Amino acid sequence: MNLADAANLAVVDHLLTTTRSVRKRLDLERPVEREIIEHCIEIATQAPSGSNSQQWHFVVVTDAAKRKGLADLYLQAFNTYLRGREQAPAEKRPHGPSATIMRRVTSSAIYLAQHLHEVPVHIIPCSEGRVENEPMFMQASHYGSILPATWSLMLALRARGLGSAWTTLHLPYEKEAAQLLGIPDNITQAALLPVAYYKGDDFHPADRIPTREVIHWDGWA
Repeated sequence: MNLADAANLAVVDHLLTTTRSVRKRLDLERPVEREIIEHCIEIATQAPSGSNSQQWHFVVVTDAAKRKGLADLYLQAFNTYLRGREQAPAEKRPHGPSATIMRRVTSSAIYLAQHLHEVPVHIIPCSEGRVENEPMFMQASHYGSILPATWSLMLALRARGLGSAWTTLHLPYEKEAAQLLGIPDNITQAALLPVAYYKGDDFHPADRIPTREVIHWDGWA
């Protein structure tokens, strides 16, 4: 199959431009088949990793009590984050259209924090090793070896009618999450993906900053 064919490009471009962070549209009642999760992770592990190390792991949590434990940690961190946002000086808060967008995003985030324990599958992408005290290039290489696979996982899920959201708010309590799930001390948790079938038909490309404002040819200026 030639992916450069117009029909194939249209499918790929649609997938890439409509894979959203899904929160309010997650179906909290429909179960997710184990084999679909396994197949999507198999696809995700085709992503590149530093020196082809493939030191990734995916902790898939379906047990209700453990999902509730993760959700409690997430909610605790989320409440701290939200209080910080609310207490920010007025000049640091978004205004105009940005404020409208932020209110919509905040409403969606609050919903997820309140209902995370109901989402049928939680996936924590992990990588072997710890780099928080290492030089920046080591940290970049480390996270660069798990984040592409995580994004590929989200795309594979989306292609099969499943929604997810890239979240990191449980990480202030990474040690507690590790204890809950038996994750070894030498393993780094990179994110937490709540996964469920999504409700509704499709998603649309989101409003983004014009690319002319973020592309820098041959230097920053």
